[in-house]
Amino acid sequence: MKPELTAAFNEQITREFSSSYQYLAMAAWLEARSFPGMAHWMRLQSEEEWAHGMKFYQFVLDRSQVVELGPIPAPDVDFDSPLAVFARSLAAEEAVTAAINDLYALATELRDYASLPLLDWFVNEQVEEEATVSQVIDDLERAEGEGHALLMLDRELGARVGGAG
Repeated sequence: MKPELTAAFNEQITREFSSSYQYLAMAAWLEARSFPGMAHWMRLQSEEEWAHGMKFYQFVLDRSQVVELGPIPAPDVDFDSPLAVFARSLAAEEAVTAAINDLYALATELRDYASLPLLDWFVNEQVEEEATVSQVIDDLERAEGEGHALLMLDRELGARVGGAG
């Protein structure tokens, strides 16, 4: 792998781990406000983001390159509502999507075709990630703060199984 691509993959590793940390902070905020189902959903999302980081990590190592982990900034911890939490989640997913697209473009430009199958998987994963979070946002907006609707949505999100993608 060319050095600039290795550097970009290392940045993505850090980005995925940072995303995991952000989801964990969102889970804590929701848990503290008695939304255990939404908190569960966010904890699983944190695990999934960590697994994504590890996919990139292993790929860099498999390509006989050095993994260089960057600093992870403190996550946002103050939100106004569950809707604000999920809006922050969507913004994070959109940023990851843009970064994956940039990685894909760089790998293509550098003719590093061995990177494309991994990046194809992530391109498809990001479509799913954004669609899922967008649906939760739509549901929260429909609920408009109504207690019963929020309770039902909290229970639905609490039924999520698995997380590591």
